[in-house]
Amino acid sequence: MKFNYRFSNLLGTVYRRGNLTFTPDGDSVISPVGNRLTVFDLKNNKSETLPLATRQNIACVGLSPDGRLAILVDDEGAAVLVSMVSKSVLHHFNFHKPVHSICFSPDGRKFVITKDNVALMYHAPGKKREFNAFVLDKSYYGPYDETTCIDWTDDSKCFAVGSRDMSTWVFGAERWANLVYYSLGGHKDVIVACFFEEDSLDLYTVSQDGALCAWQCDTELDGLLQRPPKEAVVATRSGSDKEPGAEDENDDMAQQRGEEIHGKANPEPAERAGKVKYSRLAKHFFNKEKDFNNLTSAAFHKKMHLLVTGFASGIFHLHELPDFTLIHSLSISDQRIASISMNRTGDWIAFGCSGLGQLLVWEWQSESYVLKQQGHFNNMVSLAYSPDGQYLVTGGDDGKVKVWNTSSGFCFVTFTEHTSSVTAATFTSTGFVIVSASLDGTVRAFDLHRYRNFRTFTSPRPSQFSCLAVDSSGEIVCAGSQDSFEVFVWSMQTGRLLDVLVGHEAPISSLSFSPVQTILATGSWDKSVRLWDMSDSWKTKETLLLNSDVLAVTYRPDGKELAVATLDGQISFWDPQNAVQTGSIEGRHDLQMGRKEMDKITAKQAAKGKSFNTLCYSADGQSLLAGGASKFVCIYHVEEQILVKKFEISCNLSLDSMEEYLDRRKMTEFGSLALVDEGAGDEDGVSLSLPGVKRGDMSSRHFKPEVRVTCLRFSPTGRSWAATTTEGLLIYSLDSSLFFDPFDLDLDITPSSIRKTLRQKEYTAAIVMAFRLNEKALIREVLENVPCNEIDVICSSLPEVYVEKVLHFLASAFDTSAHLEFYLTWAQRLLMQHGQSLKARSGTLLPMIQALQKSIQNHFDDISKLCDWNRFNIKYALALSQQRGMKRVADAPVSDDDEASYSSMEEQSEEEAVLI
Repeated sequence: MKFNYRFSNLLGTVYRRGNLTFTPDGDSVISPVGNRLTVFDLKNNKSETLPLATRQNIACVGLSPDGRLAILVDDEGAAVLVSMVSKSVLHHFNFHKPVHSICFSPDGRKFVITKDNVALMYHAPGKKREFNAFVLDKSYYGPYDETTCIDWTDDSKCFAVGSRDMSTWVFGAERWANLVYYSLGGHKDVIVACFFEEDSLDLYTVSQDGALCAWQCDTELDGLLQRPPKEAVVATRSGSDKEPGAEDENDDMAQQRGEEIHGKANPEPAERAGKVKYSRLAKHFFNKEKDFNNLTSAAFHKKMHLLVTGFASGIFHLHELPDFTLIHSLSISDQRIASISMNRTGDWIAFGCSGLGQLLVWEWQSESYVLKQQGHFNNMVSLAYSPDGQYLVTGGDDGKVKVWNTSSGFCFVTFTEHTSSVTAATFTSTGFVIVSASLDGTVRAFDLHRYRNFRTFTSPRPSQFSCLAVDSSGEIVCAGSQDSFEVFVWSMQTGRLLDVLVGHEAPISSLSFSPVQTILATGSWDKSVRLWDMSDSWKTKETLLLNSDVLAVTYRPDGKELAVATLDGQISFWDPQNAVQTGSIEGRHDLQMGRKEMDKITAKQAAKGKSFNTLCYSADGQSLLAGGASKFVCIYHVEEQILVKKFEISCNLSLDSMEEYLDRRKMTEFGSLALVDEGAGDEDGVSLSLPGVKRGDMSSRHFKPEVRVTCLRFSPTGRSWAATTTEGLLIYSLDSSLFFDPFDLDLDITPSSIRKTLRQKEYTAAIVMAFRLNEKALIREVLENVPCNEIDVICSSLPEVYVEKVLHFLASAFDTSAHLEFYLTWAQRLLMQHGQSLKARSGTLLPMIQALQKSIQNHFDDISKLCDWNRFNIKYALALSQQRGMKRVADAPVSDDDEASYSSMEEQSEEEAVLI
C-alpha cells in the first residue's frame, strides 16, 4: 500500500478571521480559515483549501488585480507570497509587526501595508524572477495611532489610509507637486473604511460610531502635477544628527527603507498654497439606536455606487451613494460582521462572521443566498464516512450533526435536535440513515431522504452516552453510558429498548461491531474489553484483560482482528475468535506531544502520560491510523507492527501544545507572559472600562485552543482518510497524478511504440504496454481508440493482472471523461467476464470496487435528475398540445376519419412519452 497521502481539503471551517476577497472574475470568494486559505468556487459549487499554511492565523490577505498572486500576513507580521496558479509559496517576508491591512494598486505595480502608525508602499513582485520579491519604495508617516484601512484611486496615483486616531490621510503614490499628503478629520471614532469614487479623488470615510462623511476634492486626477526629481525631499529618521563618519552607512539604510514622507495634521497656510483641497459635502448617520452604533466593516462598489456596512449586531445596510438612499437592511447573524467584500459585477456580497465561523454570500437583487455555510462552533468530536465514500458526517460539542459532500466540500444539511455535545455519529450500511449519540441522554436516527429525525432512542434512567455502534445490517443500535457503566441496545425498526448489557465497572469508552458477525466489542476504563454475542441472548462471549484503561476499540474490516488503545500509550492486537493477543505497539513516544504554554516541563516529559484515543484500520486492513492529543497522526503497518509514517496535521503556532521546548523569552521575573491577556481592550476581547462604567463583557477571555485529533476514519475506497482536529475536518488523499510509477517496464515500451501497436490494431498488446508505462494520458488515448465491437474480445483476452488496473483507471476516468457509455461498457464487460476471479480477491479489491461504484453513482444522480426534468417537460408539452387539439376539435365539426386519426395520434404520443 502507498503512504504518499497529501493534504487535499479542509472542511468544517469556512471562515475564522481576516478579510474576505473575491477573485477578479467574481466567481470565487477567498476566505482565511485559521492559517490556511480556502477558495469557494460559487459557479461550480466546489471548495478547495490550498496546500500551504502560515505559521500563525492569517490576519489579512492581499490579492493582485490579475488574481495570480496573493500575499498572506499572519498575526505576528510574517508574510507569504503565494502563486494562486501553482498553489505554492514563492517567497517569505517578515514585517516584524502586526499588519492591519494590505492592498494592491489597481495597476498591480505597488502594494501598501499598514502597521502601527505608518503606511509602507512596496514594489509588487513582478512576473520576472527577482532576488527580493518585496522592495520598499516609500514610508508614509502622519497618523498618531494605528492605521486601519487602505483604498487606491483607479489610476493608482494616490491612496487613502484610515486610522484609529479618527483621521483619514490621502497620500500620493508618486512625487506630485500639489499632493504629497492631506489629512481629513470630522469623525468621532475609529475609521473603519475609506473609499475613493470612480476615477476621482472624491472620498467617503466611514467610522465605527456609524457616521459617513462625503469629501469633495477641487482637483481631478488629471490635475495632479509631477514634481521635478530635484525637488524631491528624502527625509530619514536620523535627520541632521548624522555623524561625519556614518554618511555612507546611513545612505545605505535610507535606500533600504526607501523614501520617507512625514505628514502634518495642521500644515502652515504657506504650505497649503497651490495644493489640493478637500471640502466636506455631507455627513450621514446610519442609525443612532443602540444595536446599530458599533459599525464593524464596510465595502463599496465604485461603478454601482453601492455601500454595504456591517454592524456588531449582525445587521447589514445597503445604501446607494451619494444620495445615501437605503436599498435594504437585513439581519444575517447574531454575531458581529467581521468582513465584507463585493464581487466585480456588484451582484454578490460576501459576509464573514468570526464569532460563529459563518461565511455568507448574498445576492442583493434577488434577495437570496448564493452560499450559506457555517462550521461547528465548538470542537468536532466524531466523524464517519458513508459506505460509498461520497459523504462525511461530523458531530461537535455544539450539539450539531453536519453532513458534508466530499467532492464539493460543502455542508448540505445540519441537524440541531441534540441539546448537548454529540459524542459519536455513524452511517448505517445503506448510507441513507445517520445515527448519533449525545451527552443529552438520547440517540437519534436521521433520514437523509427527508432530512428529519425519525427515531429517538432513550434509556429508562438518564444516561450520558459516550460512544455508539450500529451492526452491519443496520437493525441494532448500541450506545455506551459513561455514568451508569452500561451498554443499551435498541431496535432500529421499532425504536424499543431490547436489552441492557451489564458487566463493566467503569465508564464505557468505545464500542465496535464486527463487520462479519453480530459480535459487539465494548471497551471500558475498567481495563477490559468484553465481546458480546448479539445473536445468543446478548451473553458475554469473551473478556479481554489489559494493563490499563481502554480508550478505543476497533475491528479490522474482515473481522479477524481487534485493535485496542489503552491509557499507557500501547496499541494491542487481539484475535477475537480465540481471545489471544497477537501483538502490541508501544506508541507513546511516536505521539510526540508538544508542551503547553503553562507547562513547566518539556514536551518529552509531558509525553510520558499521553496516549492514543482514536484508532482506524485502512480499507485493506494492512495499516492502522492512530491519533490523540498531538499534532501528529501515525500510520502503523499491522503485520510488521512498525511505524510507517507520521503526518503533521498543523504547523499553526496560534494553537497550544505546538512547541516542544520552553521559550525563555516568554518567561519574565513576574511569571509567564502566557498569563497576560493580550487581547484586553480589542473589539473582540475584554472592554477596558473606567470605574462605574457597566458596558463590556467581563467574562470574555482570549485563549489558545489546544491542538488535538479527536477522530480518524479511512475512506471505504482507501484513497483518502479524514481527521477531526482543532483546525477542522482535514482530508488527506492519494495524489498519484504527479508521480511516474511504471509497472514491469522494458526499454522497448515507449509512447511511440505504443501508438505504433495501436495503429496496427493490436489493441490488447497496446493496452498492456500502456499500463506498463503507466502514463494516464496515454492509457486514456489507447482505451478510447478501441472500437466498441472489440471490447468483448479484448476483455476476454486481457491478463488477470491488468483487469484490476483497467478497473482502477475506469474508477478515476468516470469523473473527468465525457465518454460515459463507452467506459460503462468497459466496466460491465470486465466485471461479467472476470467476476469469479475478482470475487476470490474481494478483500484487496474492495476499495477499487467502491471507488468505481462511487463514480457511477455520482453520474447516475446527475443524469437521473436531468432525465426526470426532461420527462416532466415533455409530459407538460404533450398535455398542452392535447388540450389545444381538443379545443380545436370542440370548435370544429369532426368526421369519423378525423376522430380515428386523433385517437391514433394520442396513443402514439403516450407511447413516445413512456419510451422517453
